[in-house]
Amino acid sequence: MSLKQTLLNRLDNREAQIGIIGLGYVGLPLAVEFAEAGFTVIGLDVNPQKVAQLNRGESYIPDIPTERLKPLVQRQKLCATTDYDDLRQVDAVSICVPTPLRKTKDPDMSYVVQAINAISAIAHEGMLIVLESTTYPGTTTELVQPRLADAGFHAGQNIFVAFSPERIDPANKKYTVRNTPKVVGGITPDCTEVTVALYRSAVDQVIPVSSPTSAEMVKLLENTFRAVNIGLVNEMALMCDKLGIDVWEVIRAAATKPFGFMPFYPGPGLGGHCIPIDPLYLSWKLKTLNYNARFIELASEINTSMPLYVVDKVTDALNDDAKSVKGSKIVVIGVAYKRDVDDVRESPALDVMSLLRHKGASVQYHDPYVESLRLEDDIQVHRTAYSTELLQQADCVVIITDHTTYNWQEIVDHSRLVVDTRNATHQVQGAARIVPL
Repeated sequence: MSLKQTLLNRLDNREAQIGIIGLGYVGLPLAVEFAEAGFTVIGLDVNPQKVAQLNRGESYIPDIPTERLKPLVQRQKLCATTDYDDLRQVDAVSICVPTPLRKTKDPDMSYVVQAINAISAIAHEGMLIVLESTTYPGTTTELVQPRLADAGFHAGQNIFVAFSPERIDPANKKYTVRNTPKVVGGITPDCTEVTVALYRSAVDQVIPVSSPTSAEMVKLLENTFRAVNIGLVNEMALMCDKLGIDVWEVIRAAATKPFGFMPFYPGPGLGGHCIPIDPLYLSWKLKTLNYNARFIELASEINTSMPLYVVDKVTDALNDDAKSVKGSKIVVIGVAYKRDVDDVRESPALDVMSLLRHKGASVQYHDPYVESLRLEDDIQVHRTAYSTELLQQADCVVIITDHTTYNWQEIVDHSRLVVDTRNATHQVQGAARIVPL
């Protein structure tokens, strides 16, 4: 029996063992779906605290409640490790490690390289290796495939290699791993076939494409689309401010058109591990081919300038109250990069707080999901307890993240000045003077 058919049979019979490398927002939900589909899953993470917590059946990710995770651990369908040797017998591996940008805005592929090098040392014939980490077009064929070949494994011959971009949207209750279509692209048709078989067990719809490079480009198109449109609406907010128009009213009215328009919303800047970063992967790749991705560069320029615009708004609002930023007490409400998550990666709140501190303001924050954070120069800031007294003592309250746990009426009733970057208070009236984005 061929290696491909053997793997297909093991996947179909749920005899296959699945390895997941990286147990964060992407890897853990995927591991849970595979375990619930009947596979034995071994997750690997470099963080021993996460591994220990998972092996106790305790979740550290809001999207995966402990009540869902614990039965899988108790039935020995899911366990975690820090040792790659524990993956020697798995039939398929999905790599879900971070792919950040360096300060020079070029891709940091060190986590992917470390994972591939480690897998190459313990791989076996017939294993399927899937990269899920978002990256530049060509990574699978230019970086992953050669390292496996150096270890004697050749895609489509004695091993299977593919790319399948993650599409996790943290805190999204409607679309999860299961009901979000999965794009897959293998190096050979056989690689694609076994990858489709793997994900079809855990995802309702699998979309095969012609190559890993196409699959890599799919993910970058999705997030570039969002980044460019957010950049456009952020610039629209700047223009409406100059014209004395309410940008939120404009967007609401435009959204009534049933065709040809999709609403995007302005904000204090982009955050998270995808939208601020992924388009720059594409831009970097194109620069190596002497092409300038102009839309991406312009959108990035606009989006990264928004925290400074917010600080200018705060400065002007305080000036209207005959106060200087220097010495003012400023409370930031919400510091996560998006609503109802605990992730502060690339959050615009970090830049807003740092800029205000540099101007001499006394800055505190509250976020129900974030106990502490680090600003530039490695300054650690701890969460301040939320109270009406905190609001009353603030010279300015700045809403950065509109978590659904907040009572906006209470915030407006007990604050003097609110700079609202999320339009959270648009239906609220109270004592505070509200300055919109």
